[in-house]
Formats: sequence, C-alpha cells, structure tokens
Amino acid sequence: MKKTLLWILAVLVLLAIIYASLPYYARQALIHLMPKINDLEIFHRNTVANNPDSVYVWPHSSDYNTYDLTPDESAYVDELKTVSFLLIQNDSIVFESYRNGWNDTLTSNIYSATKSIVSFCIGKAIDEGYIDSVDDPVSKYIPEYTKGRQAEITLKDLLTMSAGMAWDEAYSSLFSVTTHGYYGNDLYKLVTELDINEEPGVNYSYRSGETQLLAFVAEAATGVTISEYAQEKLWKPMQAERNAYWLLDKENGDEKAFCCFHTTARDAARFGHLMLNNGKWMGRSIISGEYMTQAMTPASYLRDEWGENPLDYYGYQVWIMKYKGMECPYMRGMLGQYVVAIPEKNAILVRMGHKRSDVYHRDLPEDLIRYMDIAMNILDSRND
Repeated sequence: MKKTLLWILAVLVLLAIIYASLPYYARQALIHLMPKINDLEIFHRNTVANNPDSVYVWPHSSDYNTYDLTPDESAYVDELKTVSFLLIQNDSIVFESYRNGWNDTLTSNIYSATKSIVSFCIGKAIDEGYIDSVDDPVSKYIPEYTKGRQAEITLKDLLTMSAGMAWDEAYSSLFSVTTHGYYGNDLYKLVTELDINEEPGVNYSYRSGETQLLAFVAEAATGVTISEYAQEKLWKPMQAERNAYWLLDKENGDEKAFCCFHTTARDAARFGHLMLNNGKWMGRSIISGEYMTQAMTPASYLRDEWGENPLDYYGYQVWIMKYKGMECPYMRGMLGQYVVAIPEKNAILVRMGHKRSDVYHRDLPEDLIRYMDIAMNILDSRND
C-alpha cells in the first residue's frame, strides 16, 4: 500500500513538473480544453458599447413565429445544439428560436465570423483615408514587417487569405499556432514573427493569422484599437441593441481579431443587413458600396484550396455561398456560427450553436445547407 501511494505521488509530481514546463498557451488549453461559445468569462475583454440613446429594435413581422418547425427540422436543429436560430425578412423578424437555455439577450462567441468584421473595419478605414488602398504593403503600416517575403505582402493578400503565412489552422492540436493564438498572451509577437512560406497572391488557404495581422494594420492606421474602431464606426451607427465584447489575449492586451467577437443573434443580424444592402444600414451608408462589392465578390484570380479551379467562394474575409441558383454572402465561424444575407429574398439568417457538421460539400458545411433549407421553407410558407 505504501509503495502504491509513493508511485501515485511520484506520478503526480512528474505531471506537475511537465505541466509547469509547458508554454502558457498550452497550460491554458489543458485547463479549458476545446473552445466553447460561452467563453466570455474565461478571457479578458473589451466592451464594444452600443449607444443607448440610439437603439434600433427589429420589429416582428405580422406572422412572427407562426411557422412550426417540422419534427425533422426541429430534431436537426437540436442535434447540433443550436442556441439561436433567427430569420429576418424585409427588416422584420419572421422567426426566432432560442434553445439550450439561451435567449435574445445572451451573447455568444461568433468565432471566425469575426473575420468579416475586421474586413468591414478595413473598408471603413479606406473610406476615411486612414488606409490608401488594399494594394498597400503591410509594411507601410507595420514598418518592422519586412522579414523575408513579409515585405511582399499586401492588405489584399491578407483580405483574401492568400498571403502564404506559416500558420497551421489546426484546432485540436495542443501545440498548433492556432491554439497558441487562441489561448496565448502574445498575439502581436506571434503573428508578426511568422514567416511567409508560399508565394503571395496565388493560392487561397484559410489562415487565421492573416486576419489577425489585418487587425494590427487597422490599429496602426487608425490609431485606436480594433474594438474601439468597430464600436464607433460600425456598432453605434448600426444602432445595436446591446453591448458586444471582444476577447483579448491578456489584460489590456490585443483583441483576438481572428475569432472572438461576442454578441447576440439579433445584433449579429445587423452585419447581415450591411451585406444585404451593400454597406448601408437602414439607408445610411456605413461602408462604401465599392468596398462591400469587392468584399462580397470571389477573388477568382486565386486558385482555390484544392489548387484546381479559380476561387469562387471567398472574397475579402467574406464567404460566398452558391445555393439553389442564388449567391449569398455570409459570415462563418467555428462550431456553426453563421450570418447569411439572402439577397433574392431580402432576408437574413443567423444561426449560433455548439456544434457544426463534420460533412462538407466542397466548401460548404452540410449543416449550413440544412439551415438554409429550413429558412427557405419558412420564407416560402409566407406566400402560401
């Protein structure tokens, strides 16, 4: 018995030594394990404040929530642990459902859908003259970004995920650069020191670090943090109902711009309205139509991720979905966070939840197709 206790103690001591020797981000990853949409209290954060004196509340349509999900639709929505399913048409809420203890006031992490917000901030900074052009080199705004092929990288390369950054987009590896970015406390150093290991502007390859670098460009150009800029140029002008939150890598640190914007489904839908109306919010221009058109147009001069065809599903940090003859720009985040503009229906779909399908149809996750099917059933029922 005494030997057994000594062995257990020795193992525990060894594990403690190993844990203490791990880098900070790996220790945090072991504590918190896989990312979750309700991670607001895990990290330090900046508030993206609304203007309480100028709030727009989405009205309900005359047939609000009269559609009953079929048993199959409801089962599928629940299977992937959906927390919010919201459908807006003609600027009125047609259908909304909150599940798993959620409601319309709770925020959740929209993960990589945040990338589109960074793009919108870049567009606004161009509109305001802080940035001259998407063809500017990154080094114009971050002078030290000149190591090796870094000096060749333009903002357009970053916007279209074609900069060739040495970023491993792996979510389940304890020691991947993505894990480092999400759980670490040194984002600026991490991203600016990464090599460029491919020829820029040739191949599309999804790399979160390229978005993070874009955010640092925006901050250098505007002189304020990306969350401050988003607050003043997007959030308040879009008359958000509630405050949003942007997670940081440490106290008073840098925003995790590649992932971590927290908001409600109703407020996330405002970005859908921007996409639907080419940069306008309720008739008022927020971002120039020229930039938004470019952002929502596939960068077809690039090869797609399979290296086979011209890229036809990604623009400036915005995805473009081909669905039943329609082209729908959308924001997309890990675990199935979606904000979709459906131009032909003047509609916006928002889905937030804990899981995403592992099945893909080329560039499209299967669950997004299923959510679109449900949304179309709801919209079509309005004409019956």
